[in-house]
Amino acid sequence: MKEVQLHDKHFELFISSEEILTKVADLAKKIEVDYQGKEILFLSILNGSFMFTSDLMKNITRQAEISFIKVSSYSGTSTTGRVDELIGLATSITDKHIIVVEDIVDTGITIDKVITLLNASNPASISICTFLYKPSAFKGNNIPDYVGFEIPNKFVVGYGLDYNQLGRNLDSLYELKNN
Repeated sequence: MKEVQLHDKHFELFISSEEILTKVADLAKKIEVDYQGKEILFLSILNGSFMFTSDLMKNITRQAEISFIKVSSYSGTSTTGRVDELIGLATSITDKHIIVVEDIVDTGITIDKVITLLNASNPASISICTFLYKPSAFKGNNIPDYVGFEIPNKFVVGYGLDYNQLGRNLDSLYELKNN
Protein backbone atom coordinates (compact mmCIF):
# COMPACT_ATOMS: atom_id res chain seq x y z
CA MET A 1 0.00 0.00 0.00
CA LYS A 2 1.25 3.45 -0.86
CA GLU A 3 -1.18 5.24 1.46
CA VAL A 4 -3.34 4.42 4.50
CA GLN A 5 -5.98 6.25 6.51
CA LEU A 6 -6.12 5.83 10.28
CA HIS A 7 -8.95 7.63 12.04
CA ASP A 8 -8.89 11.18 10.64
CA LYS A 9 -5.30 11.16 9.32
CA HIS A 10 -3.71 10.07 6.05
CA PHE A 11 -0.26 8.47 5.89
CA GLU A 12 2.02 7.69 2.95
CA LEU A 13 4.64 4.96 2.56
CA PHE A 14 7.96 5.94 4.15
CA ILE A 15 10.00 2.72 4.61
CA SER A 16 9.02 -0.58 2.94
CA SER A 17 8.76 -3.91 4.72
CA GLU A 18 11.68 -5.23 2.65
CA GLU A 19 13.96 -2.38 3.81
CA ILE A 20 12.84 -2.94 7.40
CA LEU A 21 13.57 -6.68 7.41
CA THR A 22 17.01 -6.15 5.86
CA LYS A 23 17.90 -3.53 8.48
CA VAL A 24 16.65 -5.70 11.36
CA ALA A 25 18.80 -8.64 10.18
CA ASP A 26 21.83 -6.31 10.03
CA LEU A 27 21.18 -5.09 13.59
CA ALA A 28 20.96 -8.68 14.86
CA LYS A 29 24.34 -9.49 13.27
CA LYS A 30 25.96 -6.45 14.91
CA ILE A 31 24.54 -7.40 18.31
CA GLU A 32 25.77 -10.97 17.99
CA VAL A 33 29.31 -9.79 17.17
CA ASP A 34 29.34 -7.22 19.98
CA TYR A 35 27.98 -9.64 22.60
CA GLN A 36 29.97 -12.73 21.65
CA GLY A 37 30.52 -14.85 24.75
CA LYS A 38 28.09 -12.82 26.89
CA GLU A 39 24.65 -13.76 28.14
CA ILE A 40 22.06 -11.29 26.87
CA LEU A 41 18.66 -10.33 28.22
CA PHE A 42 16.60 -8.48 25.63
CA LEU A 43 14.14 -6.16 27.36
CA SER A 44 11.38 -5.17 24.95
CA ILE A 45 9.32 -2.07 25.66
CA LEU A 46 5.68 -2.66 24.79
CA ASN A 47 3.46 -1.96 22.93
CA GLY A 48 5.24 -0.37 19.99
CA SER A 49 8.32 -2.59 19.85
CA PHE A 50 6.53 -5.93 19.55
CA MET A 51 7.02 -6.36 15.78
CA PHE A 52 10.61 -5.10 15.86
CA THR A 53 11.43 -7.35 18.82
CA SER A 54 9.86 -10.36 17.12
CA ASP A 55 11.83 -9.89 13.90
CA LEU A 56 15.03 -9.06 15.77
CA MET A 57 14.77 -12.22 17.87
CA LYS A 58 14.15 -14.33 14.74
CA ASN A 59 17.58 -13.17 13.54
CA ILE A 60 19.43 -13.83 16.80
CA THR A 61 21.02 -17.26 16.35
CA ARG A 62 22.39 -17.72 19.88
CA GLN A 63 20.59 -18.38 23.14
CA ALA A 64 19.17 -15.24 24.69
CA GLU A 65 16.56 -14.35 27.25
CA ILE A 66 13.71 -11.94 26.59
CA SER A 67 11.39 -10.07 28.91
CA PHE A 68 8.95 -7.18 28.55
CA ILE A 69 8.10 -3.90 30.23
CA LYS A 70 5.35 -1.49 29.36
CA VAL A 71 5.57 2.28 29.71
CA SER A 72 3.56 5.03 28.07
CA SER A 73 4.44 8.55 27.01
CA TYR A 74 2.29 9.21 23.93
CA SER A 75 -1.16 10.59 23.39
CA GLY A 76 -2.35 11.03 19.80
CA THR A 77 0.57 12.27 17.70
CA SER A 78 2.81 13.79 20.38
CA THR A 79 4.68 12.73 23.48
CA THR A 80 3.09 13.70 26.79
CA GLY A 81 6.51 14.34 28.36
CA ARG A 82 5.56 11.96 31.17
CA VAL A 83 6.50 8.32 31.58
CA ASP A 84 4.30 5.93 33.52
CA GLU A 85 5.56 2.46 34.34
CA LEU A 86 2.62 0.17 33.69
CA ILE A 87 4.05 -3.33 33.82
CA GLY A 88 7.21 -4.06 35.78
CA LEU A 89 10.06 -6.40 35.08
CA ALA A 90 9.52 -9.90 36.50
CA THR A 91 13.07 -11.15 35.85
CA SER A 92 16.20 -10.36 37.87
CA ILE A 93 18.61 -8.27 35.82
CA THR A 94 21.45 -8.07 38.35
CA ASP A 95 24.82 -8.68 36.63
CA LYS A 96 23.13 -9.32 33.26
CA HIS A 97 23.87 -7.67 29.92
CA ILE A 98 20.65 -5.88 29.02
CA ILE A 99 19.66 -4.75 25.56
CA VAL A 100 16.61 -2.52 25.75
CA VAL A 101 14.56 -2.89 22.57
CA GLU A 102 12.51 0.19 21.72
CA ASP A 103 10.34 1.09 18.73
CA ILE A 104 11.33 4.74 18.58
CA VAL A 105 13.61 7.10 20.46
CA ASP A 106 12.61 10.68 19.83
CA THR A 107 12.85 13.03 22.84
CA GLY A 108 14.65 10.38 24.90
CA ILE A 109 12.34 10.84 27.91
CA THR A 110 11.06 7.27 27.89
CA ILE A 111 14.44 5.63 27.43
CA ASP A 112 16.05 7.81 30.12
CA LYS A 113 13.36 6.76 32.61
CA VAL A 114 13.75 3.09 31.68
CA ILE A 115 17.56 3.25 32.03
CA THR A 116 17.24 4.93 35.45
CA LEU A 117 14.85 2.22 36.63
CA LEU A 118 17.08 -0.58 35.30
CA ASN A 119 20.32 0.82 36.76
CA ALA A 120 18.78 0.51 40.23
CA SER A 121 19.02 -3.30 39.81
CA ASN A 122 22.77 -3.32 39.02
CA PRO A 123 22.93 -4.92 35.56
CA ALA A 124 26.36 -5.71 34.08
CA SER A 125 25.62 -3.39 31.14
CA ILE A 126 22.75 -1.71 29.35
CA SER A 127 22.56 -1.01 25.62
CA ILE A 128 19.72 0.51 23.64
CA CYS A 129 18.51 -0.96 20.36
CA THR A 130 15.84 1.10 18.63
CA PHE A 131 14.01 0.62 15.37
CA LEU A 132 13.76 4.40 14.81
CA TYR A 133 15.76 7.34 16.12
CA LYS A 134 14.90 11.03 15.69
CA PRO A 135 18.18 12.88 16.40
CA SER A 136 16.60 16.31 15.79
CA ALA A 137 14.01 15.69 18.55
CA PHE A 138 16.41 14.04 21.02
CA LYS A 139 16.94 15.81 24.35
CA GLY A 140 17.87 12.80 26.46
CA ASN A 141 21.02 11.44 28.07
CA ASN A 142 21.09 7.93 26.60
CA ILE A 143 21.85 7.85 22.87
CA PRO A 144 20.88 4.53 21.26
CA ASP A 145 23.70 2.05 20.61
CA TYR A 146 21.92 0.22 17.78
CA VAL A 147 19.69 2.15 15.39
CA GLY A 148 17.58 0.74 12.58
CA PHE A 149 16.74 4.02 10.88
CA GLU A 150 17.46 7.66 11.71
CA ILE A 151 14.43 9.66 10.63
CA PRO A 152 13.40 13.33 10.66
CA ASN A 153 11.05 14.58 13.37
CA LYS A 154 7.91 13.32 11.59
CA PHE A 155 5.00 11.33 12.95
CA VAL A 156 5.10 7.73 11.68
CA VAL A 157 2.94 4.62 12.03
CA GLY A 158 3.21 0.96 11.17
CA TYR A 159 5.49 -1.89 12.16
CA GLY A 160 4.25 -1.67 15.74
CA LEU A 161 3.82 2.10 15.95
CA ASP A 162 0.30 3.47 16.17
CA TYR A 163 -1.92 6.48 15.85
CA ASN A 164 -4.48 6.19 18.65
CA GLN A 165 -4.09 2.39 18.67
CA LEU A 166 -4.46 1.88 14.90
CA GLY A 167 -1.75 0.99 12.40
CA ARG A 168 0.45 -1.27 14.54
CA ASN A 169 -0.23 -4.23 12.23
CA LEU A 170 1.12 -2.55 9.07
CA ASP A 171 4.30 -4.29 7.86
CA SER A 172 5.78 -1.07 6.42
CA LEU A 173 6.33 2.35 7.96
CA TYR A 174 4.13 5.30 6.97
CA GLU A 175 4.58 9.03 7.60
CA LEU A 176 1.84 11.56 8.26
CA LYS A 177 0.84 13.08 4.96
CA ASN A 178 0.79 16.87 4.62
CA ASN A 179 -2.51 17.76 2.99
